Amino acid sequence: MSDTPIPLALPTAEPWTDWLAQRAGGQLDAARDLAEQLRGLDAPEPTDAMAVWNDLNISLANCYAVCSLMSQVHPDPVVRQQAEAAEQDADKFDTDLKLDRRVYDVLSSLDASALDPDGARVLSRALRDYRRAGVDRADDVRDRLRALGEQETSLGQEFAKNIREDARSITVATAQLAGLPEDYVEAHPADADGRHTIPTDYPDVYPFMTYASDAEARRALHIAFLQRAWPDNEKILHDLLRVRAEKAELLGYPDWPSYDAEVKMIGTGDAIGEFIDRIVAAADGPGRRDRQTLLDRLRQDNPDAAGIDRADTMYYAELVRRERYGVDAQETRGYFDFAKVRRGLLDVTGRLFGLEYREVSDAAPWHDDVAVYDVYQDGQQEDQQIGRIYLDLHPRPGKYKHAAQFTITSGVVGRQLPEGALVCNFPTGLMEHTEVVTLFHEFGHLVHHVLGGRQAWIRLSGVATEWDFVEAPSQLLEEWAWDPDVLQTFATDAAETPIPTELVEQMRAAKDFGRAYQVRTQMFYAAVAYALHREQVDDIDTRVRQLQDQFDLFPFVDGTHFHASFGHLVGYTSAYYTYMWSLVIAKDLMSGFDRADLFNADTAHRYRDTILAAGGRKDAAELVEDFLGRPYSFDAYATWLASAAD
Repeated sequence: MSDTPIPLALPTAEPWTDWLAQRAGGQLDAARDLAEQLRGLDAPEPTDAMAVWNDLNISLANCYAVCSLMSQVHPDPVVRQQAEAAEQDADKFDTDLKLDRRVYDVLSSLDASALDPDGARVLSRALRDYRRAGVDRADDVRDRLRALGEQETSLGQEFAKNIREDARSITVATAQLAGLPEDYVEAHPADADGRHTIPTDYPDVYPFMTYASDAEARRALHIAFLQRAWPDNEKILHDLLRVRAEKAELLGYPDWPSYDAEVKMIGTGDAIGEFIDRIVAAADGPGRRDRQTLLDRLRQDNPDAAGIDRADTMYYAELVRRERYGVDAQETRGYFDFAKVRRGLLDVTGRLFGLEYREVSDAAPWHDDVAVYDVYQDGQQEDQQIGRIYLDLHPRPGKYKHAAQFTITSGVVGRQLPEGALVCNFPTGLMEHTEVVTLFHEFGHLVHHVLGGRQAWIRLSGVATEWDFVEAPSQLLEEWAWDPDVLQTFATDAAETPIPTELVEQMRAAKDFGRAYQVRTQMFYAAVAYALHREQVDDIDTRVRQLQDQFDLFPFVDGTHFHASFGHLVGYTSAYYTYMWSLVIAKDLMSGFDRADLFNADTAHRYRDTILAAGGRKDAAELVEDFLGRPYSFDAYATWLASAAD
């Protein structure tokens, strides 16, 4: 018989509120008991003490995971609120634990040389976490840090909740739907007054901004989209930034970015600003050239236009790609039916990484839209399951508005399977190719979580590398969504004709247009996250506008408040630069693959085993060097960005 753990059982007959109370409360109670056990150890054996520490962190992680997910996806607001409250309880315990001098004394007394290398790594990370939490500070400072930790949790939850629950929309006349795909128009029927409601959910916004020829309607939707959670999140953000700044100061750091960057690949807060400046300089020339192309095209329709801003860029970029490269995104949509894309994604990643996905019919997920699969891997013990995944891919009221992978359980060998949920907001019918790319990207996180989940130490399980590396494997997987041979395995039209190679090649050429100005916009976002955390400004609106003038190639649009719905300010804090930092590494990782043979098993499995399956057992730089046979470099990214000037 296999000793493989069974997946976590979600509630079938009992109410979700009862199940959540038992799961979250039971795991947190277990963590409390284990912490007490640690406090009572006297001259402990290192392996025994670290086993208790591991058990404690398994219980705490299990509590966190279910609370984090359910607070964002459950259709019942009562369950979401219950999950938020339970997460606050877990955060309070975690903060108290990391300020607990007795537990710290036990851990710091252990002889790391008596542990295996992974155990020694976990101990080193734990002691670092205690120092960064302030365990060695005076009692009054520790009390203040404890209070700040609780405030940060509460403020972050409220910030995210306001984004999730702010359902805005505009109404337009039928004539203002001109240019939009037929299925989009059918999905937004007129009301009794002949008006059509366009919500600010992603599946509604992006097609409208790309295809709607009515400039006034596009601008109205753009403004509504960037007014979400405003003004409620304005004060919350002020308070959140203040809390983090005070925390950094109490811990002896000059500012929050300096504190935050210490445990990332980038190393220092100053290096974030230097990296942003480096990328901005590299993207400046080609970005300005492509912006001028957009403006020239806009002036064909409006000769008096003085400039172009974000309310018009997606529409005119689509026109340029259609007219210059012969790529009509509405034509390409016909090849990307959601059901086929989802199946294709599983087939592609299964073939690439030696995985098999078996659909589960009795998993009882939190919503009928959610599909569930058990994951198996070639070369493992026969019929041995390695994980379970949940695909929650369509929008609904009260659900998380962006796209992300959420943990359900982190894998621990012999104890629990790695399980995760992919939470996105895609249409149920035809998809934009950009949405297909996003789906591949986000699924990369899920695969990383599962493949990296066979660890003895939960601290090293799954996506457990430095935070500014975690996007690299997902960005790498995007490459498969641009390959003609790959796409032809699932991208077919209504007559089941595969997408033509010539069309994919045209799409690839067209995607290069605007690359550099998109990079500049990403650096604007990174600069907002960095500067707002480094500075303490009274007028966030004004500072964000200044940063847009400095870093973006498109001007501020009056009436917008981008920062109020910039959800990454909660999770990524000052480190939104990580998307571009990871992309530098992803482009270098791609150099280890043969673009003419993307399914080469030797390369794909070596990548799987050296990087994904390693979890957090090594620093990210070492993982990359293990795969490439050399340290990572900026060269591949520089070549990629420079090619935008061709």
